[in-house]
Amino acid sequence: MPSAITEVERRAVTDATRRAGASDAQLIEQPMAAAIGANLPIDEPVGNMVIDIGGGTTETAVISLGGVVALEAIRVGSFDIDAAIQNYVRREHGVAIGERTAEEIKIQIGSAEPGPQDRSADIRGRDLVTGLPKTVRLTAEEVRFAIDEPVAAMVLSVKRCLAKAPPELSQDFLTRGMYLVGGGGMLRGLAERIQRETEVPVNMSPQPLEAVVLGAGHCIENYQALRGMFMGPRR
Repeated sequence: MPSAITEVERRAVTDATRRAGASDAQLIEQPMAAAIGANLPIDEPVGNMVIDIGGGTTETAVISLGGVVALEAIRVGSFDIDAAIQNYVRREHGVAIGERTAEEIKIQIGSAEPGPQDRSADIRGRDLVTGLPKTVRLTAEEVRFAIDEPVAAMVLSVKRCLAKAPPELSQDFLTRGMYLVGGGGMLRGLAERIQRETEVPVNMSPQPLEAVVLGAGHCIENYQALRGMFMGPRR
C-alpha cells in the first residue's frame, strides 16, 4: 500500500479484501515491498534507500534491520507528469491532447536532464480555436520545461528523506547508492538528476515495474519469516 494513505483508505482496502473472500488482510508499505522485490538486504544492519515513483505517489524510504527508519511520501507521480504535458501543450500551442498522447510524449522525448537523445516529435490534437485536428512539433527541451514542477517535487522529497535518515547510515548511501523503482522512475535522466542534486549514487532496479509485485509475492511465499514487515495497526 502507498505509505501516504489515510486511515479511512487503509480500512477500505482491508474491508474490500475481506468482502472478496479473504479471511484476513495484511498490508505492506510499497517501499518495503519494492526493497524486497529488488533483493536488497533489508534485514541487515545497513541502510537501504528505495525511491518508488508510481502513477500517483512518490515514496522514498530508508530501510534497515527489517524496518522503515525514515520515510517521505508525496502525492505526486507519473500521472502528474502526463498532466503537466497536457497543460503545457494546451497553454503554449492551443491544442488539446489526451492522456494517452501525453504519456506517449513522455516516453518518446520526455526527460529530466538534457542528453544526447534529445529530439523532437510531432503530436496531434484538437485545435482549441477551430475545433479541427492539428499537428504541432514539440521539442525535448519544451517537455523538460513542462514537467519540471512535478520532477522537482520528486527530487525534493528524496532530499527530505535523506535529511530524516540516521547519520550513521549516510556512509551506506554513499557507497551502495539509492535504488529507483516504479514506472515513473523510468523517465529518462531522472536518476541522473537525483544523483546530481543529492550527490548520492542512484541505481535503477533491474525490474523497476515489477519490483513491488515481486516483493509482495515473496512476502506471501515466506509469510512466517517476513510477517514483521507488514504494516501494524496505527496508534
